[in-house]
Amino acid sequence: MQRVELQIEETFAPRPVAVRQALQKGTEFLSQMGAASARLDAELLLSKALGCTKERLYLDYEMALETAVKDLYFSLLQRRARREPLAYITGEREFWSLRFHVTPEVLVPRPETELLVEVTLELAKRLEKNHPIKILDLGTGSGAIAVSLAKELDDIEVWATDLSAPALEVARSNALRHGGSEKIHFIEGDMFCPVRGQRGFFDMVVSNPPYVRQSELQNLAPEVRTWEPKLALVGGSDGLDFYRRIMEEADLYLTDRGIVALEIGADMGSDVCRLIASAGRFSPASVYQDYAGRDRVVVARKLPADAIY
Repeated sequence: MQRVELQIEETFAPRPVAVRQALQKGTEFLSQMGAASARLDAELLLSKALGCTKERLYLDYEMALETAVKDLYFSLLQRRARREPLAYITGEREFWSLRFHVTPEVLVPRPETELLVEVTLELAKRLEKNHPIKILDLGTGSGAIAVSLAKELDDIEVWATDLSAPALEVARSNALRHGGSEKIHFIEGDMFCPVRGQRGFFDMVVSNPPYVRQSELQNLAPEVRTWEPKLALVGGSDGLDFYRRIMEEADLYLTDRGIVALEIGADMGSDVCRLIASAGRFSPASVYQDYAGRDRVVVARKLPADAIY
């Protein structure tokens, strides 16, 4: 690693460096540091240093970098080489075709979670309501789910809870950025605690809860294991702690025939379905697979009171 760092320090020594050279050497450096998408990372980091779009780099391919830009780019490359997530360095991540602000206080939104948004939207549009659809988003984090739903549905009210006050600040900033703040109530607190007085109120409960097993944490990529908040990742020894908590209480806050929709780990479909069945207050669960063919979302509908016995 030291040899590579010396190489890149020599490349960025006080001499003119063009965009082309900066991208080439940055890509080589990150590749040797273990970055999976070294070229794209180098492009995005140089774009941040220059304050321009990735596409603009290739219009100014032979432009010499100013010293301040060169120094900033070098520092960003060093951060990425330490396996800090690219989204934390740039402060952004795309989700549902929207640019979300992210910080180390929140998980980086994953493409897999878009399936939860897609399924929730499909189910919400089928609900026959003469009032705004009320959705509870447990553990909202960056607000990616809540904001995406508010962006897509006109007649909707979202209550988004999170235990972390800094995470809620990130979520609020994303709601303001994308124009959905008037549809979302952000509330600090643990799971259902902030909505204790709203029983039988919600049409849907959605969540992407922590589901990494404690023993699996050490096997995750350094970007996740070292940098992302453990509170939002780990779901206990078997990964199911938060699903148990959700299924113990979800029916109390749902209307009759209300829906619970949960993201799950790829090998957790049968376990979460059993938890739902053991609650005794929901219809048999349906499992939705992501585009890689892995179990990703579980959905169940609350049984009406006269059907529970």
